[in-house]
Amino acid sequence: MTKPPRAPGQGGILQGADPSTYQSTNPIILFIIQAGIIIIFCRLLHFPLSKIRQPRVIAEVIGGILLGPSVLGRAPGFTEHIFPIASMPTLNTAANIGLILFLFLVGLEVDMRLLVSNWRIALTVGAAGMAIPFGLGWGIAYGLYHQFREDKGLVPISFGTYALFVGVAMAITAFPVLCRILTELNLLQTQVGIVVLSAGVANDVVGWILLALCVALVNAGSGITALYVLLTAVAYVLFLVYAVRPAFMWILKRTGSLHNGPTQSVVALTVLMAFASAFFTGIIGIHPIFGAFLMGLICPHQGGFAIKLTEKIEDLVTVFFLPLYFALSGLSTNLGLLNNGITWAYVVGVIAVAFIGKLVGGTLAARVNKLVWRESFTIGVLMSCKGLVELIVLNIGLQAKILSQRTFTIFVVMALVTTFATTPLTSALFPPWYQKKIAAWKRGEVDWEGNSLGAEDGSSGQGDLVSEKYQGSEIRKLLVCLRLDSLPSLFTFVALLGGEKTSAPTNKTHPTKAGKVTGTETSQAYPETSSLHKRPLEVHGLRMLELTERLSSVMKESEAEEWSHRDPVVNAFHTFGQLNNVAVSGEVQLVPEDSYADVLNERAFDRTSDMILLPWSETGSLSETVTANMTESTHNAFGSASYNQFVSKFLGNAPCNTAILVNNGFGALPREETRSLSRVPTTLSLRSIQGQATAPIIDRSHHIFFPFIGGLDDQIALRFVLRLAKNPNVTATIVHIRGTRSITEEIDPIQTSEDSTTKDDSKVSTMTVQDRSSDQDRAFFTLMADSLPDELESRVVFETIDTTQPVHDSVEHARAEVGLSPKNAGDLVVVGRSRGGSSGLHTVIEGDIQQNLGDLAQAVIRGNVKASVLVIQAGGKGLQV
Repeated sequence: MTKPPRAPGQGGILQGADPSTYQSTNPIILFIIQAGIIIIFCRLLHFPLSKIRQPRVIAEVIGGILLGPSVLGRAPGFTEHIFPIASMPTLNTAANIGLILFLFLVGLEVDMRLLVSNWRIALTVGAAGMAIPFGLGWGIAYGLYHQFREDKGLVPISFGTYALFVGVAMAITAFPVLCRILTELNLLQTQVGIVVLSAGVANDVVGWILLALCVALVNAGSGITALYVLLTAVAYVLFLVYAVRPAFMWILKRTGSLHNGPTQSVVALTVLMAFASAFFTGIIGIHPIFGAFLMGLICPHQGGFAIKLTEKIEDLVTVFFLPLYFALSGLSTNLGLLNNGITWAYVVGVIAVAFIGKLVGGTLAARVNKLVWRESFTIGVLMSCKGLVELIVLNIGLQAKILSQRTFTIFVVMALVTTFATTPLTSALFPPWYQKKIAAWKRGEVDWEGNSLGAEDGSSGQGDLVSEKYQGSEIRKLLVCLRLDSLPSLFTFVALLGGEKTSAPTNKTHPTKAGKVTGTETSQAYPETSSLHKRPLEVHGLRMLELTERLSSVMKESEAEEWSHRDPVVNAFHTFGQLNNVAVSGEVQLVPEDSYADVLNERAFDRTSDMILLPWSETGSLSETVTANMTESTHNAFGSASYNQFVSKFLGNAPCNTAILVNNGFGALPREETRSLSRVPTTLSLRSIQGQATAPIIDRSHHIFFPFIGGLDDQIALRFVLRLAKNPNVTATIVHIRGTRSITEEIDPIQTSEDSTTKDDSKVSTMTVQDRSSDQDRAFFTLMADSLPDELESRVVFETIDTTQPVHDSVEHARAEVGLSPKNAGDLVVVGRSRGGSSGLHTVIEGDIQQNLGDLAQAVIRGNVKASVLVIQAGGKGLQV
């Protein structure tokens, strides 16, 4: 007699086992198959839907519907092998774990401070946006209750409880999806966005309370039991607010997690508290998700704790767990049950009630608060967004057997339609051009037709001809794109423009020693501060961080103002301004990478900037992350397609003069050429080099070389060089490169460079140079040279040369002029971008460095010139000079 095997076979598919066969003792194999199919399917669906700005939840629900009985479930054997009924408890458990964590994240995302600061309009829009659809939902619930009460799988409940659930399903707004749509459409910091978010917070909190009431009524055996459940829930909320939260805050302060981010132990404690809270609300007769939501709600937002905690756990929840839950919603959806006219009539009716109720309620409430009609309609449309919160509500109704599979399908279709329609309707009602118009109208800058109301600021009457010649070089407002990897060069550059020193330092005397009362100021103890009030230059720093689909990224955007106060780069910029007598301001904006150029130009337009200063990325990418790869050439910084496209888009739409700074030792360490590692005898480790101190710069001088070839860009650049030369630490050589005829010149001045990366292109770039030395350019150069102020004559030299090879000779002159004082604060070569006109450049591939910076700038950068390069482009008022 053969004995049965004492252990299951371990050969798996090698022994002919079918991995899709469900085994209750080993369910993980089939679970991995199910999770893999769901995640891959949802990701593939989201790719085309993201092109029309649809949230990910749409793809996840549609993916579930396609995998369910509506489509693939009709294929023979698909459901039995991939989603057998016996395996659903395992999948459902994993999905509900993700749901608990997600509702905890939703609670973290809800910032009650937003509701408190905008309580009047939030309560008005939120109340109207819930009351009208709730009332309409109560009405249509009468028909649904009597039409579909005979469907199988329902428990007998009263009409009041059923109507309460349907009213909540109609009145709820998907706060998390709403945040993402507002962020995607760049509305988060507008008045419309603030109103919608504030009302969404109120709507969310009230909606969950009503849903908890509904679930308690369904689960309770009698009315008195439901009352006990609600009283226990109220007591638990008070316990969380007045006992748990203070103790939790004490722990966070004690561990330093409140301001420095949560430690691993604090993350573990917080997740355990979320599950414990979910456990308690579950055992008292309310769904566990309410406990998780409440726990997230009491977590502090001070110091960015909520954002940093979200960053720790969001990816696993949104990438793995959440798709499982919403795919289960789709698997429970059977479009085949919508099989007659009356059912489809209720589908249309439910969609109409849900959309019209929210639209009317939100619009009228916003209009009462004195918003214009178009803003009001936009708010109404946004409040109609249902999204994933609606699906959670519907799943609770299905599990509680309030809804049959048929009515569940009706409401899922409604949720998909209203969510899908939100983004295109909002884009049509409130496009970017209208946003700019309404913002300018509210500031009093234009009338309702868009005509300007304010007189343009002109220059004060200056009869002096020399002042008139130099007024184009005066920069009153400068916008700087802040990057972590470019701060040293940016600080140095801005200090040259506006860092006028105060009076000479004097010895200080303690007020009590001077015979005065402590705290009083005397002219002897303190220097005159009149010079401090003379700040002709205003510099605004804009730091752009990538806005991703992550929940934490959206939370940062919603708290952008507070995030700007905490950002170390912006704070360093403020400190720099105070120490260098420059009036500075700064902000952080989170935007998608493909919108960096648009946001930079929009901020310059909004702030009426005279110039935008953009540093070229030290890393060669839009990211600020610095990688220390010694085998990677520094010239690869110019080969990034994404950064070249960003610069090209930025320069193509710049509203004012622009300057692009390519750093090479300007106020910082110079670029190092590629080094190869070799074995050499040494007693020093590689790390020991990093410990060497950087010597202070004793020679703070800068030398500027500017080849003037001609065109508007070069004219603006010449004025700008003279503006920089007003700083006593700056000397400048300005050379007029005059060409006498049209020539074709090889752009290959890299003969002396040993860097192999300069020869990576076998093709020779050529440039057609027209006669740039037009009479206008010559007259302009002569005028600027003749009217040079007396204080600049000792530090600025004008020269003129005639050549048939302007680029080659410009590079050779640059090598002879700059880099002669290696211990100074860095030299600079200034060039005009020369985009046509008298400069007549040829057309190259969009996004190429030659197209972005010009032929001359490319030649200087790749020509081993020991100086930084500043590329100037005329724009806005500069084109009128």
